[in-house]
Amino acid sequence: MDALEYLKKKTPELLNIPSPSGFTAMAAEFVVNELRGMGYEAGLTGKGCVLSCLGGEGEPLVLAAHIDTLGAMVAEVKSNGRLRLVPVGGLRAENTETENFTVFTRFGGKKYTGCFQLCDPSIHVNGNYADDKRNFDGMELVLDELTSSKEETEALGISVGDYACADPRTVMTESGFIKSRFLDDKLSVVILLALAKKIREEGLRLKRKVYVYITVYEEVGHGCSAGLPEDAEEIISVDMGCVGSSVSCLETQVSICAKDSHGPSDYGVTSALIGTAKEYGIDYAVDVYPHYGSDADAAIRAGYDIRHCIVGSGVYASHGYERTHMKGVEATLELLRRYVCR
Repeated sequence: MDALEYLKKKTPELLNIPSPSGFTAMAAEFVVNELRGMGYEAGLTGKGCVLSCLGGEGEPLVLAAHIDTLGAMVAEVKSNGRLRLVPVGGLRAENTETENFTVFTRFGGKKYTGCFQLCDPSIHVNGNYADDKRNFDGMELVLDELTSSKEETEALGISVGDYACADPRTVMTESGFIKSRFLDDKLSVVILLALAKKIREEGLRLKRKVYVYITVYEEVGHGCSAGLPEDAEEIISVDMGCVGSSVSCLETQVSICAKDSHGPSDYGVTSALIGTAKEYGIDYAVDVYPHYGSDADAAIRAGYDIRHCIVGSGVYASHGYERTHMKGVEATLELLRRYVCR
């Protein structure tokens, strides 16, 4: 199986492992097992990030991506037996209306499905349906269980603090599109796994020492704030590229971020990435992201003396039901390969 076929196979597998920030152990185990299966050493940091060295010598580079996603947590078991949720990360209530969720109980290993709805969701009953606010106070998770009271729901083992995970609804079309929740940033994690596979199986020579670092708290701001290798000199956050009205990147391209909401990327690293894309005819865009932060920013804020930039396949409808194209995925994989391999 070549790297692209591997990527197509593993992307839906990883997307279907629930992993909102703080609930990432299952997904991290998946990544560790994949890397070890390729012959790399891989382990977990103190807070559960995955770290592996792909080899090489000199000028150590970290390729970082994050496995944590947006999600929700039970904030209240209501008197009617339904659940009030609060977001984990930047999950938006208005674009998860009618989404199916799974609740994982903290103890007992049970899980229950439900649908996230307005508190009065029937158009034939609620005359204010169109005007009702889609927010976490005006919506509730309706469990697929015969429960109509707080006591009945709690008897199932559900309690405050349990995670509620939205179904990703992953679809890969014959035309090359990938549609799913949580492409940000599980797609990039699989891109890095595909790169690792390509390096090992094709015997590619690295220009420098390269680490893969998969973080588990990016969506809440502190993914790369600790645990980076002490010798790291540069970090590339492999995340999503923004697609929208104020940026030029397309779903078929790899995006190179010159500046995000926290400030400019390192000039030298950004220039080197652009130069690599030009040299090898890789379809790319350079953009400024107006509302965006990454693991690279977390590393800089934490005080790491490290050069940084952000790249990623162009993703449409970010933090919603996202979409990209295999051409953008291939461009991202090729840019990283050319940047790190001889």
